[in-house]
Amino acid sequence: MARRVVSRSPLTRRVVDRFVAGEQPIDAVTATRRLADAGLMVTIDHLGEEVRDTAAAVQTVKAYVGLLEALRPLEFGDRAEVSVKLSAVGQRLDGAMALDHARRICEAARENGSTVTLDMEDHTTVDATLEVLRALRTDFPDTGVALQSYLFRTEADCVDLRDSRVRLVKGAYREPASVAYRRKSEVDLAYVRCLRLLMAGDGYPMVATHDDRMIAIAELLADRHERSRDSYEFQMLYGIRADKQRALAASGANVRVYVPYGDDWYGYFMRRLAERPANVAFFLRSLGSK
Repeated sequence: MARRVVSRSPLTRRVVDRFVAGEQPIDAVTATRRLADAGLMVTIDHLGEEVRDTAAAVQTVKAYVGLLEALRPLEFGDRAEVSVKLSAVGQRLDGAMALDHARRICEAARENGSTVTLDMEDHTTVDATLEVLRALRTDFPDTGVALQSYLFRTEADCVDLRDSRVRLVKGAYREPASVAYRRKSEVDLAYVRCLRLLMAGDGYPMVATHDDRMIAIAELLADRHERSRDSYEFQMLYGIRADKQRALAASGANVRVYVPYGDDWYGYFMRRLAERPANVAFFLRSLGSK
């Protein structure tokens, strides 16, 4: 009932259509082709998390494998990767099963000449996610991971992962003050400290931000460490600051767009809005921008 009411609201449909590529794999493929034509790269997220049974986890794996098979004829290579939440492939049910499922998705990505980035969820999942990452990197060394600057532990994790593909985000979950910075200024400062560590390392930083200040700082740090433009990238969400995405790509920067799709868009929005009330204002502000 609640989903039907929300789905029929003109404002909600406008939000969903703006920030989610669609419900079907063809929608994600179409969005990917359009973004690639504009000189942008993509990472595709099949919406869904916190599966409650093995059957749902298996369905998520099948969705990713099917999506990658649909992308294969387009020969995008690493310009089109996928992002995976381990809770969507059974992390909370069975860690070994989640690893096996993630491995199957990595194998399908490798057949495309592409790779996988593990999304990070709330702070209780970090150790388990990094354990899966270490196991995957034995056979799939380019597997990436997202780290959240607002967690106190993240600077140490950046030191450990300086030779890896790391997507640095500020963090979207509502975390307790015992494990995370709460004030925006503190989160921003932590983001810069983490960015310094990653830019000084031998890995591939993925700077996930829509903040012009952070973009400028990232470019300054890259210059300071004599990094080429293809040794790091910027990442932004689908439907947000598309003009900035295109401008950065036109300047020679690598820019990857995070493209969510799937029929769990309702859960996606409800979780995002429930986790942090500031997300409501974020989405509404973005509706008024290009």
